[in-house]
Amino acid sequence: MKFPVSLVAAVAVSLLPGANAFFRMPCAGPLLLERADPIVNPGTVSDHLHNIVGGNGFNFSMTYDTAVASTCSSCMAKADKSNYWVPDLYVKAKNGSFHNVANGGATVYYLQRRGSPDEELLPFPKGFRMFAGDPMLRAPGTNHEQKAVSFSCLGGLTKDTPDIPNEKCPYGLRAQIVMPSCWDGKKLDSDDHKSHVAYPDGTDNGKCPSTHPKRFITLFYEFLYDVKTWDSEWVNGKHPFIFSNGDPTGYSYHGDFINGWEINILHRAINECNSPNGVIEECKVLDLYTVREMDDCIVPPSIPEPTSGWLDRLPGCNPIQPGPKKAFQWINCGAPTTIGPKQKYSIDMSAKGWEYVGCAFDSLSDRILPYRYATNDMTVPKCIDHCQNKNYTFAGLQYSEECWCGNTVNSEKVGAHKCTMKCAGDSSEFCGGWQKLSLYKQTPKMMVGKHKRKHRV
Repeated sequence: MKFPVSLVAAVAVSLLPGANAFFRMPCAGPLLLERADPIVNPGTVSDHLHNIVGGNGFNFSMTYDTAVASTCSSCMAKADKSNYWVPDLYVKAKNGSFHNVANGGATVYYLQRRGSPDEELLPFPKGFRMFAGDPMLRAPGTNHEQKAVSFSCLGGLTKDTPDIPNEKCPYGLRAQIVMPSCWDGKKLDSDDHKSHVAYPDGTDNGKCPSTHPKRFITLFYEFLYDVKTWDSEWVNGKHPFIFSNGDPTGYSYHGDFINGWEINILHRAINECNSPNGVIEECKVLDLYTVREMDDCIVPPSIPEPTSGWLDRLPGCNPIQPGPKKAFQWINCGAPTTIGPKQKYSIDMSAKGWEYVGCAFDSLSDRILPYRYATNDMTVPKCIDHCQNKNYTFAGLQYSEECWCGNTVNSEKVGAHKCTMKCAGDSSEFCGGWQKLSLYKQTPKMMVGKHKRKHRV
């Protein structure tokens, strides 16, 4: 099941009582799933996989300028090219293998929490970044950082819990974290990426400590997972879920933030977006992406390892460590440690006289190409051969097993990004996406040769 972005944004807002004004920003499903963390592991491969949303400027090393240079974002506000990330969720099946749990997107709440009615809320400055949580934790605690983590079983009977609940959740499991909102007023980062910020005395509300007297708007993350699909994998009343850092408890849940806002726009939003219901469309300061634009924004992965589908082990060196003692980081398990070129979602078809055009938006009511052919063993060469044999000069692939052919293409529809569905007949190739075509065309040289052959006949 894929949760629509609108559902993620509309899910209960009652976790944090007392927010008189806020806006919630929907984010589409992952911008990227990768062992990347430009805060904790800049320029290198991260220890565990993260679910990353936000601007497509995300990279292994980042600056504020990198972030704001993003050309799209999987989150709704166009002025926000920030990145937000958390560990991803997997299921350990009864057969011992692992599978990623489908993520229905995220919601980032911007909560106007103050310690006093006249306290100034500051926008995040250029270059600001922070990290909250402890990836090695496997037991409950009472400090603010640990209180900031919770889980909500949607449709279940229990209230929010500090760990993954042992209850089946018919409408999904929501992983939640409150980020620190108090700042020392000086540092944009710190050696541990935490000490320049702090929590107020109520974790998500209250007064800031004297060491961190400046106040930001409060960030609250929700990431929604379709756990119901895996109800059959429960064993003896125990849930089968595990985070990508090898944690089956949830106590190690953590979050990262790199600021990519247009500072003046965020400042205006803090002061002018005062809706009590949090609907971002009511925040007229913000221009918004459409759901289609958000969903199409991606960053191709750069580490050559599988992160989705059935896996023998979690990405990286992350064996299950249930605690209660703190976990430790394994190394030298054979997992990739180098950053490679970004994944390409096309293949070289020049030997057949064809070339890749790009990823194109399609729709049921306005098809890019008119002729359809489908097979459950579809590949890019098979589609191109079929279209060529029918004397078409364009070939498009969609939904893993559909091939579309035609002789003209509306160039305005080319420019999509998310043609990432693997071909039904060859998982190393890509055959479009949801209402998107992987588009190839016959090269002029091939077309000239074809006309010459016809003339000779």
